[in-house]
Amino acid sequence: MALTLYGIPNCDTVKKAKKWLEAHQQDYQFHDFRKDGLTEQQVTTWCEALGWENVLNKRSTSWRNLTDEQKADLDQAKAVALMTELPTLVRRPVLDRDNTFKAGFKDADYQAFFAE
Repeated sequence: MALTLYGIPNCDTVKKAKKWLEAHQQDYQFHDFRKDGLTEQQVTTWCEALGWENVLNKRSTSWRNLTDEQKADLDQAKAVALMTELPTLVRRPVLDRDNTFKAGFKDADYQAFFAE
């Protein structure tokens, strides 16, 4: 089983997800958005699997810093372009288990995800 956790290391939610994975003996690779970057294909795949509204983090500082023009007429293509350009717009963390994805972290959601 291939397991990759995408995020940024100083994000509290990413830290919680890492602790959860370690506590449940899950081997994973960590992919740092900022350092390792994101491709348009990765973001598109997540949006197709989860819905772009679930991948785009509208509560982030990065979102609040966007212009009204950037936020207007949002659709998947525009959201993917924004998230590829500014990876901190992606809801963190994104977990990839053999091309099955989960965005965000909640203990109960991870329990259910790994029970599948």
